Amino acid sequence: MPRRSIEKAPEAPLDKTRPTSGLTLIDVAKVAGVSPITVSRALNRPELVSDLTLEKVRRAVALVGYIPNMQAGGLASKQSKLVAVFVPTIAHSIFSDMVQALMDQLGEAGYQSILGVTGYSLEKEESLLGAILGRRPDGIVLMGTEHSALTRQRLVSSGIPVVETWDFCEDPIDILVGFSHEAVGKAVAGHLHDKGYRRFSVVSASDARGIKRCKGLVSELSERGITEVPQVIFTPPATLKEGRAGLSQLFSAGSNPEVVVCSSDTVAQGVLAEAASRGLRVPEDLAVMGFGDMGSAAQLYPALSSVRLDGERVGGLIAKVLLERFRNQGDQQTQVRIDTGFTLIDRVSA
Repeated sequence: MPRRSIEKAPEAPLDKTRPTSGLTLIDVAKVAGVSPITVSRALNRPELVSDLTLEKVRRAVALVGYIPNMQAGGLASKQSKLVAVFVPTIAHSIFSDMVQALMDQLGEAGYQSILGVTGYSLEKEESLLGAILGRRPDGIVLMGTEHSALTRQRLVSSGIPVVETWDFCEDPIDILVGFSHEAVGKAVAGHLHDKGYRRFSVVSASDARGIKRCKGLVSELSERGITEVPQVIFTPPATLKEGRAGLSQLFSAGSNPEVVVCSSDTVAQGVLAEAASRGLRVPEDLAVMGFGDMGSAAQLYPALSSVRLDGERVGGLIAKVLLERFRNQGDQQTQVRIDTGFTLIDRVSA
C-alpha cells in the first residue's frame, strides 16, 4: 500500500503584536486552511477528522503557539478531561507502577491527570480536594479508604466518580479497586507461623494501612495462641533509618524476636542493615518480612521475603472502570467492587 503523503499546511502571516494568550480557533483555522469547526473537532474529537486534516491542525497549533481553553471545552461538553490522583508520597516506588499505568491508559483515552501528594495526612487530602473540586475533574482517585468527614461529604455530594484504591472496606464512597490490609496481616502471620516462627515483632509506620496490617497480624497470631507481639510504631515517612531504629528499640526494650514483620520493604532494608551491624545472621538469628516487593527486594543479600502487589494491574483496572463510568455519563448506579488480592513472596530472609 503506497505511503500517504502529508500535504504541507499553507503558511499565513501572523500578527506579531497580538499576544498568543489571545489566539482563537479562527487563528489556527487560517493557518491550517480549514474551518474553525474543523479545528475544534481535531482538538476535541480527533477520531472524527482525517489523518491529513489532523496533521494540518497540529502543525498550525504548533506554529501559532495556540493553547486550547480546556475549561471552555469542558463547559460545552460537561467534561474537563481531567482526573485527579491523590497519593501519600512520591518518595517510594510502591505506588509508581499503579500511577504510571493509570495515567498512561487515561492519556490514551484523551484524559489528563493531575497528581496530589497527601503526605499520609487526612487534613492535607482535605485541603487538596478543596482546591481540585473547583476545576471540576471528571474523576478522582484516592489512595486508601480513610478520609475526613468533610472530604467524604464533599465527594458524595459532588457527583464526581470516585475510585478508592490500595485498600478495601465495607462502605466505599463509590468505586473500590484494592485489597484488604487486614487480610495481608493475617496471611503473613499464618505463613510465618506455619514455617515455625513463634516470637514475632513489628516495625511499622503509623499510617492507616500499615496499622491495619499490624492488627490483622496480631489478630491471627492471637487465634494461634501467641498474645505477646512487641511493636515499634513510627510516624511516616518510612525510611531505612526508621527500620534500623525500630530494631534497635526492640532490643533495647528486651525483646528477643525470631522474626520482624515490617510495614514496607524500605523499613525491612533498615532492619536488615541493623541486624548486619550487630553480627546477626538472617534468617538463622533473625528473620525479616517486608511489604510491597520493591524491585530491589530480590537483589538484597539475603533476598527479602515480601508481599507483592501488582500495581500495574491495579492501575489498569482503575482506568478501565473510570473510562466505563465516563462513557455511562457518571452513572453511579453501576457498583464496582474489585478485590485485586496480593501474593506472598517467600525468599531467603524469612
